[in-house]
Amino acid sequence: MNHSSSMADLSATLAPESLRQRLAALPRDARDTLFLLAVIAWVLLPQASHTPWWTSAFAASLLLWRGQLAWKAAPLPGRMVLAGLLLVAVAATWATHRTLVGRDAGVTLVVLLLALKTLELRARRDAMVVFFLGFFALLSNFFHSQSPLMALAMIAGLVGLLTALVNAHMTAGKPPLLQALRTAALLTLCGAPVMLALFMFFPRMAPLWGVASADLAGRSGLSENMRVGEVASLALDDSVALRLRFLTPGGTTPPAAALYFRGPVLAHFDGRNWSAWQADPAASALEMPQLRVSGEPLRYEMLIEPSKRRWLTLLDAARDAPQLPEGASVGRARMGGELQWITQRPITDVLRVHAQSHTQFQYGPREATPELQRYLQLPPEGSPGGNPRTRALGQQLLASMAGPRNTPALVQKALERLRSGGYVYTLEPGVVDALHTADDFWFDSKQGFCEHIASAFAVLMRSMGVPARIVTGYQGGEHNAVDGYWTVRNSDAHAWAEVWVAGQGWTRVDPTAAVSPARVGQFQRLQAPRGALASAMGNLVDTGTLQALRAFWEAANHRWNQWVINYTQSRQIHLLQGLGLQSPDWTDLLRLLGASLGTLALLWLLWARMTRPRPDAWSQLLGEARARLQRSGIAAGPATSARAMALQVQARWQATHEPWARAMGQWLLDMEKLRYAPSPQPDSVAGLASLRRRWRQLRALPWPPATQACADKPDMNPPAAAGLHSSATS
Repeated sequence: MNHSSSMADLSATLAPESLRQRLAALPRDARDTLFLLAVIAWVLLPQASHTPWWTSAFAASLLLWRGQLAWKAAPLPGRMVLAGLLLVAVAATWATHRTLVGRDAGVTLVVLLLALKTLELRARRDAMVVFFLGFFALLSNFFHSQSPLMALAMIAGLVGLLTALVNAHMTAGKPPLLQALRTAALLTLCGAPVMLALFMFFPRMAPLWGVASADLAGRSGLSENMRVGEVASLALDDSVALRLRFLTPGGTTPPAAALYFRGPVLAHFDGRNWSAWQADPAASALEMPQLRVSGEPLRYEMLIEPSKRRWLTLLDAARDAPQLPEGASVGRARMGGELQWITQRPITDVLRVHAQSHTQFQYGPREATPELQRYLQLPPEGSPGGNPRTRALGQQLLASMAGPRNTPALVQKALERLRSGGYVYTLEPGVVDALHTADDFWFDSKQGFCEHIASAFAVLMRSMGVPARIVTGYQGGEHNAVDGYWTVRNSDAHAWAEVWVAGQGWTRVDPTAAVSPARVGQFQRLQAPRGALASAMGNLVDTGTLQALRAFWEAANHRWNQWVINYTQSRQIHLLQGLGLQSPDWTDLLRLLGASLGTLALLWLLWARMTRPRPDAWSQLLGEARARLQRSGIAAGPATSARAMALQVQARWQATHEPWARAMGQWLLDMEKLRYAPSPQPDSVAGLASLRRRWRQLRALPWPPATQACADKPDMNPPAAAGLHSSATS
């Protein structure tokens, strides 16, 4: 029975209406503290995915503890407890990062110190420290993401912190938080034009948020090594790798099968792992001119997402050097020995590239050279990775040919086997034989994704004496009808083969297209298994609607990256040139910035003057009476009430001008009654009519001779703002 009663009491306490009533009944200190803790939790929430797990757990525990103390009006912990918690936080940060300086360790400390500071929130000084730590923690979220969603979330956090700051300065009573929120929102709106002017015209420097991240590597799925069968299943990453917009007249695009974006070329095979040969500058210089192109080039603009790699995954094949932004952090681009463009430094920011490529090209030596021998290398036949059954298959295919060896015919025989041999393109090929990966694919599992197929094909070609290698990169993409860009995702990562053909050079062969033609020709990708939430969303929302929403979001995100994140020094100079400055420099920027801020200040002053509170009709009329009484010798200041002035009039003029003093005193008392009586109000129609009567009475009063002597023709015209006109009826 007692258990049932306690559960019922708990349910009643947690009911929405009961919780709302309890929050409304809280003292102001408790209410303000809970609101500030909620704002801090919102600001720190994005850091949960970027800081160590214990950091988020520790900070959440401290905030919950502080909220419980505020809810129960319990005393705060003592200094010894706080010192112990601080020591634990610093020691854990050092144990995790091995330093207390740097970006990651610094953000961890800011999160912990902000949560700890709430436990000594006793005076306004402590609140100010919490506010400014909150602002700094808010900015630190942009180290990891500058997306529109992050910007919107941090704007909400900014308004929340400003609301708490405004509320802390409203010391009297218990003002509603909505009042402080309106003031904070107004401050944010007033500061937005200044922020925009600073963003556009402040001289651009290396962005604070462009600090290279140690956890940025490996997102693109491309590397200098490809280990076949390392994972039993492949989880697709739908994040964007690059965006592409063709600049050719009419917006023509190449056929689907030609959209190959070239990445690392892998030629060394140890039985399971494919890797790139060590670069030979002399050999690279000899191979570079051996690119032969035909037809009109495709001109395009590409936005490459940060990958901490040096590869420019351009459309195959780019003969001329791509145009990079002036002063780009990646330096210049050069072509390597295998038709791959490489930057001087890794790509750590969104990089805009203008390039042109030829989809019709030949590459490499037309005649056999000694350098081609390395593309025939295979592990010894009896060693791990020798793939004896694949070698035997190669000899069978050679023996089945009549006449001299013909490389194109051998390629077609291998592709025909892939088409008709029951091979399957899948994301879950299972565990591959670690000793002989090519044998496992050709004869046992007969399934895999692009890396399995390309590797097995290249091994088979080499076993027949055909130079072959693996090329990794991206294939295909998704056209966004909203902004006209092609979106290439990390899930579009692909591996294909190149074989050397006498008289032509290196020729692309995509064996995956033989197993799954739709993968290359129609951009049909395998879909990774969806989770429970994704499945539920797919059942509730039409697939076409989801794709349209994703296209709209990606277009908006692209515009954000283009005009905000990628607003570089070159774009700023281009903007100044559009404003008429031929050779702008930083002094022009400072002049424009000063002019913009000055104009905004003048506009703000004008707006403040136009919207400042104006005295109402009653105050204007009483002010006119006060001015007359001052000229007659009565000490009536701006704060003197009507009743106080009536008493002064009676005390000064009762003996000498008793009728006038009585009439003037009664007039002032009537003014007081009109102001504070229940009805009519001074700003109502009846109240304005009564004020007009009071104005005529004031003008008709027979002022004493001393007053007339003191007054130099007092202005008897009623104030225009009061709306008192002598022609109005009483």
